[in-house]
Amino acid sequence: MRAEKKYLISEVETHLKKSDYVILANFTKVTVADTAELRKRLAVEKAEFHVVKNSSLRVAAKALGLPEFESSLLGPTAVVVGGKNSAGVAKILKKFFEEKQKLEVKVGVMDKKLVTAKDLAKIADLPPFEALRAQFLGLLTSNAAAFVRVLDAKVKKEQPAAPAA
Repeated sequence: MRAEKKYLISEVETHLKKSDYVILANFTKVTVADTAELRKRLAVEKAEFHVVKNSSLRVAAKALGLPEFESSLLGPTAVVVGGKNSAGVAKILKKFFEEKQKLEVKVGVMDKKLVTAKDLAKIADLPPFEALRAQFLGLLTSNAAAFVRVLDAKVKKEQPAAPAA
């Protein structure tokens, strides 16, 4: 293998190692200005947008043990990686597509499992992590409070009424 090709593959491997997810996108209609804007939006989540060669991506993904996504490697491909909030990144990509009607998401890989574009759109529609956490804690506290009220009512029911004076 030529040194140039080895360098390209190692560069793609470096990108893929930056997070536990990778989102593949078709960037055919995306202009340079659009790319700069998207990169700026992704920076909020510490994510990166990189244009890669399909052949280099294929070899790097195989070397890292990622699932097979050969059928998605048609046409120009860009990868979105980095950061810890994959749902936040999916939201950014979905909003960008809705605003610009550009950048088609092909497929994603999360925790070494293949995720379809439809599944990524569903993930993007989820509330932010902080809101989910608040909903969960609210659910726990409301159930705990209801349980305490039931116990309190049972104790009051079993205690004899105080004699009237």
